[in-house]
Amino acid sequence: MPPLLEVRDLYIGYGWDERNVTTIVRGVNLTVAPGEVVGLAGESGCGKTTLAFAAAGLLEPPGRALAGQVLFEGTNLLELPPEQLRALHLARISMVFQASMNVLNPVTRIREQFKDAMKAHGVGSADEASARAKEMFARVKLPERFLDAYPHQLSGGMRQRAVIALALCLEPKLVFLDEPTTALDVVVQRSIIQMLNDLRHDLGFGVVFITHDLSLLVEIADRIAIMYAGAIVEEAPAQLLYQGPEHPYTAALMSAFPPVGGKRKRLEGLAGQPPDLRRLPPGCAFAPRCTRFIQGTCDTVAPPEVRTTEGRRVSCHLYAETVPSRPLPEAGPEALGSRGNGARVAGQPIGLSPGEGATN
Repeated sequence: MPPLLEVRDLYIGYGWDERNVTTIVRGVNLTVAPGEVVGLAGESGCGKTTLAFAAAGLLEPPGRALAGQVLFEGTNLLELPPEQLRALHLARISMVFQASMNVLNPVTRIREQFKDAMKAHGVGSADEASARAKEMFARVKLPERFLDAYPHQLSGGMRQRAVIALALCLEPKLVFLDEPTTALDVVVQRSIIQMLNDLRHDLGFGVVFITHDLSLLVEIADRIAIMYAGAIVEEAPAQLLYQGPEHPYTAALMSAFPPVGGKRKRLEGLAGQPPDLRRLPPGCAFAPRCTRFIQGTCDTVAPPEVRTTEGRRVSCHLYAETVPSRPLPEAGPEALGSRGNGARVAGQPIGLSPGEGATN
């Protein structure tokens, strides 16, 4: 089955002229199959939302595509004129933004907002639009009487459900969820995640789910992609990623949230700050923060993308078949300490002894 969405070697930058463009998304490749949930996680500023806006055809100046393709059902969205993109939005591609109060018009009743959205896509009958709004409210478990309410009369969780109902009213094939549970308490988060999962199974749409919370993605996603400094550094089936992250950055993210059960353990923070995307360090962008840094390689050579097993890929020198040669320090290999000596042993990640093995 062909993918619903295919992002090919995409570069996105921000800037008003060619001399002052900052590249935010760097060489991203990503696919979403019909009905599949693909999670996208990473720290703030790593390019998740920019990637989603470009993939949904919503990117506006000063953002622009510098290279690559975004294929939705085989059509490159980056080449479509604005009127054709507008026709796709809501009808075939939809997005749920994280700030629901900013999405809904504060001075218009919710029923009228449903009617306006559907009228723009050819649903001319007010009765038909109203019936569809009632159906969607029932699907998201909101009482029908709130269709005649203003947004400020709903709680945060109810507003987010109303936004989800509006985004799905024309049954799109692809839905982008940009941190849909941000600023909601954990009980409401749980109910909205369960509702979204039920809707996905009922309506059959594909999902790109953006969040900081890896624990949420493990629960709902089929695959998870980890972004750092504008690039995807690891992608794997959700359960495999949870059981054994391969990239040091993914492992650091996983260690930063507490387990629900089991023994208590000390949580480890991630030292340092994400790099300035205007001045990325040479080599691997994560190298200055990495505890498994290989001196002379990670700080000079961009990491290759390696497919470690079927369905898994990681951009890291630890999994490369060969490493660029480099001189050892005068004090010998032991001077590199815990950062490893760069030698590859019997197919194991660089810097590990055969007994330690890979973390997959």
